[in-house]
Amino acid sequence: MNVLTIFAHPGSRSFCHAVLDRFDAGLRDAGHTNEIVDLYAIGFDPVLRPRDTPSWLTETIPDDMLDRMRLRETLLDEAGGPLRRFAMKRLVGDRDARGIIRLLRDRYQPKDVLAQQQKVARADALAFVAPVHFLSFPAILKGWLDRVWTPGFAYDLTEEAWRGDINGRQPRLAHQKALIIQTTIFDQRAYDAGLREAMRMVMDEFTLSYPGIKSVEHEYFYAVHGADDATRQGYLDRAYALGRQF
Repeated sequence: MNVLTIFAHPGSRSFCHAVLDRFDAGLRDAGHTNEIVDLYAIGFDPVLRPRDTPSWLTETIPDDMLDRMRLRETLLDEAGGPLRRFAMKRLVGDRDARGIIRLLRDRYQPKDVLAQQQKVARADALAFVAPVHFLSFPAILKGWLDRVWTPGFAYDLTEEAWRGDINGRQPRLAHQKALIIQTTIFDQRAYDAGLREAMRMVMDEFTLSYPGIKSVEHEYFYAVHGADDATRQGYLDRAYALGRQF
């Protein structure tokens, strides 16, 4: 199986990185291939910026919403000085709003996002290794999802969805499995009391299952900062087993 693992921790000597190493070893010993994307190492930009707009425009946007967006006027207004405005006007030509969307998606989607989407598309399964930050992923990984999980790639929106119906979101991902491995500050009692369920709904269900991933598993390594050596070694052994049994 071809696995893509997204790693989000700044420390190459951290316990979280040790977890990644053991998980990767387990995958490879089981005969899987594993491509690791270390978001900090590659300097991935997690911030949505105006350059991301083409990734969020699709031809499924209803006509009345497209009219209100005034794409042609917006592009010309944001082009800059007279020369850039003239060049943009020539580029857009006589295209209608949907033609402009096709132009923007074909030519102007951010290259760093397209590169990540190509990696996702090549993979049979996904894994995420990161600490828990405020019951979620670290900002750099949340931003990776914000920028990479775009309509037209991770999901489609029907007209009803564009108008607010949550049931109108259509999955596009076809991965067999996703595994989330996270280290925590607090112990298992806190997660048993409700933290785990809150994270399951947002991360496992809405972020990964909803776009079409068939099976989502979430493994927690609790209270790693205060854990003794035997507990930490047990977590590393478990990370290897998760890879070996993937």
